[in-house]
Amino acid sequence: MTLETKKSVFVELGKFLGQFSKDNTVKKPAVLHNDTFFDAFIALINLSQSHNGWYTADNVYFSIQSWAEALTDENLTKWLSEYDLQNRTSKNIALILAGNIPLVGFHDFLSVLITGNTVLVKTSSNDQHLLPFLAKYIIAVQPALAQNITFVEGKLENFDAVIATGSNNTARYFEYYFKDKPSIIRKSRNSVAVLTGNETKEQLTALGEDIFRYFGLGCRNVSKLFVPKEYSFVPFFEAIFAYQDVIHYEKYANNYDYNKAVFLMSNFKLLDNGFLTLKEDQSHASPISSVFYEFYEDINDLKTRLKSENERLQCIVADETIENSVAFGQTQNPRLWNYADNIDTISFLLTI
Repeated sequence: MTLETKKSVFVELGKFLGQFSKDNTVKKPAVLHNDTFFDAFIALINLSQSHNGWYTADNVYFSIQSWAEALTDENLTKWLSEYDLQNRTSKNIALILAGNIPLVGFHDFLSVLITGNTVLVKTSSNDQHLLPFLAKYIIAVQPALAQNITFVEGKLENFDAVIATGSNNTARYFEYYFKDKPSIIRKSRNSVAVLTGNETKEQLTALGEDIFRYFGLGCRNVSKLFVPKEYSFVPFFEAIFAYQDVIHYEKYANNYDYNKAVFLMSNFKLLDNGFLTLKEDQSHASPISSVFYEFYEDINDLKTRLKSENERLQCIVADETIENSVAFGQTQNPRLWNYADNIDTISFLLTI
């Protein structure tokens, strides 16, 4: 199968996904296989929260739209133009996927197939339905791909390399278990924001998207703020008030109540607006419904520190003061060439 054929399959998937949004789902006659898949996908979206309580329709639709925007011929061509993907020998690549946010493993799935390899997928128990559905769709578009896609329930066997995502604890297990195979082992990472005090209200409101999207469960969610000495949090709290409805979701509210109680019982000083707590803490990994913060005195010293902590960070949100930073509100909109953990998945697959 040629690269152009494989690209066209995912372009068709992008067109299919582009029909679905929270407020404006429209069935388009020109989209392939709608008679089979359109209504079934709506039903699956509606059931997603019963499969995983964090997978609200709003967040599932957001993920779907993000992939619809990514899977265009222009984006795929730009992404793949730097690689030589011709005359590749197909290898069996095992994927062990996370399930913290909807379709979190789709980029790895796409990367394996677009490079002409066979994918063996072990889904997370928290996300067992969305990716298999999309796999059925692309097989309907190109039946030859059926021999390149296998979903595995038991033990992974007969693979040449593995891409596994998990916590720091499971990563140690993966590193031992797969020590004899080429691998990408992804550990826990967090994202931070660097504020100067000169941010506009629009920027701070956009930062709320980086904090609250997917209830803060993703590695690209901001869980830590770096702020200058004497920083006033009043503009920040005023700007993120737009996200107050998050507290009406029971699972989030339960986490908010629990984590706030734990902090208070430990006599930690908190800033609180009724749906988010801020706690001064040197750690990057804050619990759901809380964001940590830390004061800095010299921005250049902070830049040096962030570089030294690169392997623990997924994204840094900032204005142009920080090199390779992400704009406010954009952490959950990575491009195809923005690789998780800054590890080039395509280059890895081409070396096997």
